Amino acid sequence: MCEDLHPRHAGLNRRGLFVTGAAAALTLGTVSFAEGAEGRGPAQGGAPGAKETRTVRGTLPTGSPDYVYLPVKVPRGVRELHVSYTYQKPAVPPGTQGNALDIGVFDERGTGLGGEGFRGWSGGARTEFFVRADDATPGYIPGPVRAGTWHIALGPYTVAPDGLPYEVTITLTYGAPGRTPKPVYPPERAKGRGRAWYRGDCHLHSVHSDGKRTLAEIAALARAAGLDFINSSEHNTHAAHAHWAEHAGGDLLIMLGEEVTTRNGHVVALGTDPGTFIDWRYRARDNRFGKYAREVREAGGLVVPAHPHATCVGCNWKFGFGEADVIEAWNGPYTPDDEIALADWDSTLVASVRGGRRWIPAMGNSDAHRDPDPVGGPQTVVLADDLTREAIQEGLRRGHSYVAESKSVELAFSAAGGRGHHAGIGERLDVDREAPVTVRLTVKGAPGCTARFVTDQGVLYTSPPLPDSGTGTVEWRTTAAYAAYVRAEVRHPATTPPLPGALTAFTNPIFLGRA
Repeated sequence: MCEDLHPRHAGLNRRGLFVTGAAAALTLGTVSFAEGAEGRGPAQGGAPGAKETRTVRGTLPTGSPDYVYLPVKVPRGVRELHVSYTYQKPAVPPGTQGNALDIGVFDERGTGLGGEGFRGWSGGARTEFFVRADDATPGYIPGPVRAGTWHIALGPYTVAPDGLPYEVTITLTYGAPGRTPKPVYPPERAKGRGRAWYRGDCHLHSVHSDGKRTLAEIAALARAAGLDFINSSEHNTHAAHAHWAEHAGGDLLIMLGEEVTTRNGHVVALGTDPGTFIDWRYRARDNRFGKYAREVREAGGLVVPAHPHATCVGCNWKFGFGEADVIEAWNGPYTPDDEIALADWDSTLVASVRGGRRWIPAMGNSDAHRDPDPVGGPQTVVLADDLTREAIQEGLRRGHSYVAESKSVELAFSAAGGRGHHAGIGERLDVDREAPVTVRLTVKGAPGCTARFVTDQGVLYTSPPLPDSGTGTVEWRTTAAYAAYVRAEVRHPATTPPLPGALTAFTNPIFLGRA
């Protein structure tokens, strides 16, 4: 039976306003199955396979809170919860945001921050999902459909001026619950080559969020791109963690994480413990980010603000970099927002050397979702003691890394002073302020590109174009008094001079002078 429980406005008069501790949210009137379902489940002697359906219709007005919860009273004896939804997308005037509505679900343990009751999230990528003990839609967590009040989570990402009309249909199927499989996770170690440079892409999306590729397809593309490691980073869900093990191997380390997708920016939780969920339901004004950044680190992960100057709604980073372990300064094909992110990151380096503060390394990732997005474009190349989760994270944390547009690009970057002093990427060259320093960059795989050295004083040297072979060495001499740090960039020819060309590669800095 399909019943219209809220025929005009989803029971706007029945909504209650509640505070989650981070932001106000709305709850709609409860959808109840208990009255019509008593005695129909197997526990009460009913026939297995019986179904009941309820439909809720309404309109969310402009100014709706970030999350609207639809409570669903689930009786005993339910085998599967199935939810589908639709919403209207009317034309809007130019420059005005249209309707976009995300969806997810929390079980009887509640919607409290921290996600104890979290059972899945698909954002706007799916129109329906199911949850049962033995299986669930990608992006959702298998497990018993226990009796109690569940909550369908609606996220009005953007709302048109005339509101967001929606319809949600909930179907319960009765029967024996089935058995929940024990999750199996990928190993934290791959074969490796001892201390070496390892290539990785730590920002990828599959069918478990808004990507179109399967995990098998991503793993195959990662190997083809010459990658040694990747990181699972689905939007606001850890559901993929238990499905990666069969795709790992001695040649590919698969780390687990999440892209925590808030309304004030996205952050990659990189290499967390298997099964870790990080909540995303807060804004910068709520002063909650520090708590969840600590949760990432307590779970063994790194906090990586993603595409901090991206122009999509909610993508621009508003939390500051005080909690960041690494900054994603290059995301996907190189675009103007990456140029801004690179300059912003460089400003953090300047502030660190002038204020004697901790510096934050940079990395690059593909953020690949679907064809033709290239996995491993760009990729971060990390000097690590071995191909393990811990060693890769340590190399990233210490900035012993550079970013390249593909596997064909290789860099070697170092600085040398007198008396045999030398330093590599992410290290400090311990020399007197006036002592001569030679900076040396060797490039492979970048024909026609130019190299340049960037310091806390700006760009101080730009090389002639590299030969057609794409291989060359560039040297520059300086002192610690003149440059507190030096980092290298390799760029394609400029298309709109005097603006520089797109990046081919860049390094983390080498710091000059005594600490």
